[in-house]
Amino acid sequence: MPTRTEARRARLKVGFILIDGFTLGAFANFVDVLRLAADDGDGSRQINCTWKILSSKMTPIASSCGISVQPNEHAFEPREYDYLVVVGGVLRNSPVRLEPSLVRFLKTAAASGTPLVALCTGVFDLTEAGLMKGYRCCVSWFHHDDFRNKFLGTEPISDQLYVVDRDRLTCSGGVGSAHLAALLVDRHVGTAAAIKSLNIMMIDRVLNGEDPQPQSNVPLIASDELVQKAIHFMRQRMSLPPSSLEIAERFGISRRQLERRFQIATGSSPARVGRLIRLKHGGLLLARGDRSVEEIAEATGFCDLSHFVRSYRKEIGPLPAKTSSVSGSKSQSARTRAHLKA
Repeated sequence: MPTRTEARRARLKVGFILIDGFTLGAFANFVDVLRLAADDGDGSRQINCTWKILSSKMTPIASSCGISVQPNEHAFEPREYDYLVVVGGVLRNSPVRLEPSLVRFLKTAAASGTPLVALCTGVFDLTEAGLMKGYRCCVSWFHHDDFRNKFLGTEPISDQLYVVDRDRLTCSGGVGSAHLAALLVDRHVGTAAAIKSLNIMMIDRVLNGEDPQPQSNVPLIASDELVQKAIHFMRQRMSLPPSSLEIAERFGISRRQLERRFQIATGSSPARVGRLIRLKHGGLLLARGDRSVEEIAEATGFCDLSHFVRSYRKEIGPLPAKTSSVSGSKSQSARTRAHLKA
């Protein structure tokens, strides 16, 4: 730990607030960039950067993987920090994820002009606390619908690694946390220190906030950035899939241009790529076995069960063995079994 004199001399001072069930990877990626930039040598000394884990109770905080982190300072004076970083993780049904004392601490910080950062689902907590009003925010594509359902009338950004909107910085998590931390190191310590940190972490290219989020189960990773963003757009609207015209209008090109760029980048039409995305997501839900096929068909934008089953078998293959036939009534269950056997 740095002495108080060393902490005052640091060019970048960060305080972390970890939500119970936080994602260890998002936190570790962020703090490791600070660690590597903090010391010009290889001693991990907190010289150029300092960081502390803040809490109101000072008891260990468990991450989603079970590893706990011990706080090292009470959340008391927000003006001691250049940034306060809230690290979220597993979304639980608990009505309170941030204790009232920490909400007051963050509100005091915001009022004093200290920038607030949210990693992973930390943006849920800042929004719940009323600290994101009037700000754009970044949410992982995986939690896009969760956010919209919880905060009605909101439209988070889910096709970027992170979003910087004045004194609010929000990040989708994962490796995006490293790139956001590198942005702060670049601002306060220098570009060389930021690049050094990423390179030691085996990250060979600095990504900007506007770079698209990587997504699992996308059929193809397109070299055309517009096509890649269009793919993300489809992922975010699987239950109500957009038409090619709607996608083209969103990105300011004609439908013909969109179809040509998809053909060049993926070898398929936008319609087929969108269908594959929805079917692959449906396959993940099927394999979990905790939802009926009717529910999955609806969630992935198919007009009915038989359409989903036919499309899945044609494009993907046999349905996963764990497929559930649970549904709202005996007659629906019978229809489901008949479709699965057909």
